[in-house]
Amino acid sequence: MSSPILQLDGVMKSYDALLATNNVSLDVVAGEIHALIGPNGAGKTTLIKQIYGSERPDSGRILLNGENITSLSVPKRVRKGIGRSFQISNVLTDFTMRENAIIAAQAQRQEAFQFFLPAFDDASLIEDAMVILDAVGLTSKADILVSELAHGERRLLELALAMAGEPCLLLLDEPMAGAGPQESQHMTDIISALRARHGILLIEHDMDAVFALADRITVLVEGAVIAHGTSAEISQNPAVREAYLGREDEAC
Repeated sequence: MSSPILQLDGVMKSYDALLATNNVSLDVVAGEIHALIGPNGAGKTTLIKQIYGSERPDSGRILLNGENITSLSVPKRVRKGIGRSFQISNVLTDFTMRENAIIAAQAQRQEAFQFFLPAFDDASLIEDAMVILDAVGLTSKADILVSELAHGERRLLELALAMAGEPCLLLLDEPMAGAGPQESQHMTDIISALRARHGILLIEHDMDAVFALADRITVLVEGAVIAHGTSAEISQNPAVREAYLGREDEAC
């Protein structure tokens, strides 16, 4: 296995009496989709926030390509190669797809995250924006307002924006949330193809998508890792079935 892009070493985070992440260690290597699963409230999004830099761990280390980034800000982590999609879509709904992509392309050129009125008629930014949209097959809808898009198309746009600048690590937080079966399958196909260019840490509740995509799976319950392994190993793990997968079965 190649050297890890991402390494978490004993990451801890608490909010008063709540231990949100409890001594979490895992890694993501190039060419891999590593899924992070667990019941609601398990600490998955809190862990993603710590990797991205919007939250800081109380202890432990976060390494990107061997460099300790634990104390770095979000902008510095992004410039070092972290891209993130969010649990709730955060694209600009009053702008077109192309304009959203231009803003993302412009941000990649900034020395810091200083957003000014983007030059929507800048030919080089437009070219970069179309490359961003092409990565998820959205170029034909570049001039459509985001507010007029279907839910699945918004999620695809958000994925495209996370990929702007070719990050080495993609953090994908429930990209299939709210999607129908066809949309989920389309998103699954696109994410699967991305492993050739990015290491991916994926949070997802759609277990069909998780088992179809993940090379490895880490299971988080009440902030702590209870299991780690391949899809086959996780699906047969009694502790996982009791803590998470069994609940899914009962809810069906």
